Amino acid sequence: MRSFSEPCTRVGDAALHGTILAGPSLSHEIQEEGEMTEDEPKVYLEASDLWTQFHRCGTEMVITKSGRRMFPPLKASCSGMDRQAKYIVLMDIVAADDCRYKFHNSRWMVAGKADPEMPKRMYIHPDSPATGEQWMSKVVNFHKLKLTNNMSDKHGFTILNSMHKYQPRFHIVKTNDIVKLPYSTFRTYVFCETEFIAVTAYQNDQITQLKIDNNPFAKGFRDTGNGRREKRRVKSHSFTHITT
Repeated sequence: MRSFSEPCTRVGDAALHGTILAGPSLSHEIQEEGEMTEDEPKVYLEASDLWTQFHRCGTEMVITKSGRRMFPPLKASCSGMDRQAKYIVLMDIVAADDCRYKFHNSRWMVAGKADPEMPKRMYIHPDSPATGEQWMSKVVNFHKLKLTNNMSDKHGFTILNSMHKYQPRFHIVKTNDIVKLPYSTFRTYVFCETEFIAVTAYQNDQITQLKIDNNPFAKGFRDTGNGRREKRRVKSHSFTHITT
């Protein structure tokens, strides 16, 4: 796990550092009885080593009309919250730049200007709102978030354009009611290694192999028995049906 203590840059391995994007924040709040209570939330990315492996190869996430879960899944741990106060934890996925990409000669390269953006949607963690103590006592898992390329989606999935680069963002809002979100201050947290390119079929064999090696739902493709033969057969079809 790693926190957002260093600036996010785009030079080599420095891109693996994290950053926090937020307005003015107070490290402590004064309660009515005069005691000091901590209120400086920090977020730590779970499975950061795995995310780093994917990032170095150029992470790809499959999007489908029916919706597809992400792998690696987005999970985080929190600290520094006011234990008694209530918070809403949510995330969204935004365009990382204004380019469209293509995979050519075993690498991603810019192929033109980005398509018009899809409708922006935020995914509110279903446990929201909850106390700081509750959030800090567990890993916050966003595994139910799904990605789609269906512009008419009615399920609340995150709508993305294929062959475009995206950046997930975590948000923490100190409020006890979801209806207050539009009027609340967001603390926003970004991990550069979670950036990915949306695809309808995996392009890079290295990413395909990482998914097979690490995704428990791809166990049928392991290097054992029928798995070897199945993996060779699926590889020739661009691995379009590996569950992620």
